[in-house]
Amino acid sequence: MRVSARNTLKGIVRKIEPGAVNAEVTLELAGGEMITSVVTMESVAKLELKEGATAYAIIKASNVMLGVDH
Repeated sequence: MRVSARNTLKGIVRKIEPGAVNAEVTLELAGGEMITSVVTMESVAKLELKEGATAYAIIKASNVMLGVDH
């Protein structure tokens, strides 16, 4: 797989929460962190996503905002 995004995170699918149109897919990354993405149910099917399978979170953003509590 080759993509132009600089942030590609490999993980294991730990949870798929299907909805009517979209699904929340949670990946567990190498360090134990979890990341969740909302994708279409069609994408879940096309990518053959299943719990326990390897998948990649590919992040492409021109801006990432940070905040702190005061």
